[in-house]
Amino acid sequence: MKTNACVSSLAEVSLQSAKWKLKFISAYFRRKDANAALLSNFEVYQLLTDLKQQRKESGKNKQSTGQQNLNTIVYETLKYISKTPCRYQSPETVRDFLIAMKGHKLTKAEKLQLLNHRPVTAVEIQLMVEESEERLTEEQIESLLKTVTSILPGDPEEQQRDSAMVTEDKGDQM
Repeated sequence: MKTNACVSSLAEVSLQSAKWKLKFISAYFRRKDANAALLSNFEVYQLLTDLKQQRKESGKNKQSTGQQNLNTIVYETLKYISKTPCRYQSPETVRDFLIAMKGHKLTKAEKLQLLNHRPVTAVEIQLMVEESEERLTEEQIESLLKTVTSILPGDPEEQQRDSAMVTEDKGDQM
């Protein structure tokens, strides 16, 4: 009798775990454009932040090993991704960036790289855009940099340090 109860309990926990994983996967891949397969760091950040909040609100303390492993993955991913420029982005920023990028002849993957990494130098652009030396002129690279830095927000502390350094350099030149 106890064996049947244990098997039944395991099956129930396994079923609940499977349902939760299915919900997570379906939420992860739910997009307006069903053909789009690429996610930006911002989208992943938003998804995981929302997922973490939902899990806190549900208040379930008992978790299976699979859910504990998933928690670790969510934690580590959020820890890494929160140190990237996506932390300062918004849906409007991403939309504005993609609209501005229409004028540049870049692939979806290249636009995604620019969005995720927010390059600030020509060297970074060359690393992200395949065959950039053949495809882009120096003026186009400068235009890309101007577009990226003007639309995508950077780390406010880093920007303050950079502007302080520029001010310091100008003071030294005088």
